[in-house]
Parts: sequence; C-alpha cells; structure tokens
Amino acid sequence: MLTEVHVPDDVSAAVRLLAGGATAIGGGTCVLPWLNDYASPPTELVSLRRAGLSGIRLHGDTVEIGAATTLAQVEHDDRLEDLNAVVRSIASTPVRNLATVGGNLFARQPHGDLAVALVALDARVTLVDETGSRELPVEELTNGAGLVTTVTFELPRPGTFRYVKAARRRYNSASLVTVAATVTEEEGTVTGARIALGGVGPRVIRAHAVEAALVGQELTADTVRAAGEAGRGEIEPADDAYASAWYRTRVFPVHLRRALLGH
Repeated sequence: MLTEVHVPDDVSAAVRLLAGGATAIGGGTCVLPWLNDYASPPTELVSLRRAGLSGIRLHGDTVEIGAATTLAQVEHDDRLEDLNAVVRSIASTPVRNLATVGGNLFARQPHGDLAVALVALDARVTLVDETGSRELPVEELTNGAGLVTTVTFELPRPGTFRYVKAARRRYNSASLVTVAATVTEEEGTVTGARIALGGVGPRVIRAHAVEAALVGQELTADTVRAAGEAGRGEIEPADDAYASAWYRTRVFPVHLRRALLGH
C-alpha cells in the first residue's frame, strides 16, 4: 500500500528518508509492478529524479554514470558504444525511457542485463548512507547496502568486450541466458577474462571457472567448449515462464560460444 512519495532535491535528504524505512524509486519499472502485484505494508517512496544523480561523464577512459540516468540516455551516448547494444536488448523504447541504471542493478533475475555487462566490465558503485560513502564492486552489491549514486568503470579496449542475450522475443522479454565478457589476448593467447552470466541463477553470476579455463589458452571452439563445461557447475538456473532450468543448462554453452567466438 503506497502512502507517500517524497521527491528530495539532494542526496543527503534522500538518504535520511531511506534511513527512515522508505524505498528508493528511479523510473519505477521494477518498483511499481511490485507494489501493484504483491500485497505490501504501508510504503513510502523516495523518487530520485530531482536528487542530481543523472548524467554521464568521461574522465579520460573512466566512465561515471549517475544512478538516475535512464537506459535511453546510455543507449544514445555514442561514447558508450559497447553498452549501446546491451541497453537495446533490454525491454522496449518506452521502458528504456523510464528505467534507470541504478534500478537495473537491483532487477531480479532473469532481468537486469545491464548489471551483467557491468560485472564483466569490473564496474564499481558508490554507495551513500548515514555513515558516509564507500565503493563496492557491482558483483558484490546487495539490497540494503545503501543508496547507489554512481557507477564507474573503465572503457574496454576495442574488440575486448562481448555480449549476447538469448530471449524469447526482441522486446520486454526476460533472459534465457545472458553472457557478457571482457577478454584480452596477446599473440593469440587469452591473458585475461571476466565473464558474467545472467538468466542462469538467482543473481548475476561471475563465472570464475569459465575464466580459469580460458586464461592461458587460445580462443578456439575446443577451448570455449571446455570452458562451457567448466561453467555448468557455477550456474543455478530455475524454471520460469520463459524456460526450464534444464533448457537453460543445455543452451548455456551455446551462448557462451556465440559471445566469445561470434558464431
């Protein structure tokens, strides 16, 4: 039951309201359906649209995105070419015009594809609460950790970032399997890999076993097949209206291959 909506003008006011038990809301594409679909106790919302948390800034190769920045803003920023395609795989244009970067970090799997990409990019968030501010890797972010104000990451070197999302339809469809990867190579050998998976667990998965199977190897069909087999032990897919856990487990290696090799 919604009782009140606050629209603070700055972060400190938002933090005070959240400390009192209110719930943050960006574009509302996750929170409002939850309020509509589930019985809830009296709920106060804190809208972040006037808190000064929107915008995309580049400092050299370092990108800083405000938590209230919409997905549409990311989609149309030519400086973020790798993320443009990621965002276009998320929902429809009207939803992307409302949904925010910060909100997508807390979207329940099998949603939250931008969060998958940000884990692969080794992104960090700045969190603010009544005790001050701190940084945390996106992969360690949990509900209740504090108010996310910014997301920061380094632009990947050209050709090192890969992304594939498998879904039932193009728009407004949850992920069957999402794979985001940052892979570096020298003289044909993988020297570094960060692999993140969506749609195959209760939260975004950092696929450490897949990474270990790739580093020090040539990026070939056989190597990727072995990495996919290693990754089966890391995923925890569930049955839902989009796919069964069995199906997700079966097709995970296929989409890992498509992300890493392009076919």
